[in-house]
Amino acid sequence: MMGPAHSLSGAAAWFAVGAVAAGLDHPMPWPTLVVGALISAGAALAPDLDHHAATISRSFGPLSRLACKVIDAIAHATYNATRGKRDPRRSGGHRTLTHTAIWAALVGAGCSAAAVYGGRWAVLAILFVHMVLAVEGLLWRQARVSSDVLVWLLGATSAWVLADVLDDPGNGKEWLFTEHGQHYMWIGLPIVLGAIVHCIGDSITVSGCPILWPIPIRRKRWYPVGPPKFMRFRAGSWVEYKVLTPAFFLVGGASALGALGVFS
Repeated sequence: MMGPAHSLSGAAAWFAVGAVAAGLDHPMPWPTLVVGALISAGAALAPDLDHHAATISRSFGPLSRLACKVIDAIAHATYNATRGKRDPRRSGGHRTLTHTAIWAALVGAGCSAAAVYGGRWAVLAILFVHMVLAVEGLLWRQARVSSDVLVWLLGATSAWVLADVLDDPGNGKEWLFTEHGQHYMWIGLPIVLGAIVHCIGDSITVSGCPILWPIPIRRKRWYPVGPPKFMRFRAGSWVEYKVLTPAFFLVGGASALGALGVFS
């Protein structure tokens, strides 16, 4: 799928998690719901860090372009080192390592650890990166015509304000993980969710997605998981914009109301 649909699906998925959490008597404070949705929207773009033409590659100027080259090289090397006999040869690393559940889990765990042990500045850095990506994904038309500096300023301002809101007692920094020293441990959850939702979105396109790597399927370690081919579509096609995008809006909106207890 394309960047806007990925981001929208990430936000909708977090709202759905919020609705489920409310039903299980672990409701999210509204700042956690909002911040988590924005983080998940941004994280839903991150797996494409292995592609030089993706939205994330231009989100942070030369730094993100360099990161894309490095990640692509690492992903390509990992693919070549672990591919099975039936896995085809590839010229690059797109839709390999960063499009797996293992990658999503490692990145989410790393961000949770950074937030817990790195304190406020680590939280601000995580929020800044994901706020910028959320703007690039959800407000992509506006972001395209704006300068990068304006998008970065919006991301930095949003990160600072949201961190201050979360820091107030009862506003969500201790949601789900309530023991001393566990504040912000939940921050890795929307990151994992965004990455997984990205992979699921790519799996229903023509190429599929190796989300289950390294589990061998049909003697392939990088098996492109997906539904039957007649159910798949091309990224950027009318199915994405006229069917899936409205569905994400409806599911996300209904889930957000459920998470806030409107239906209870």
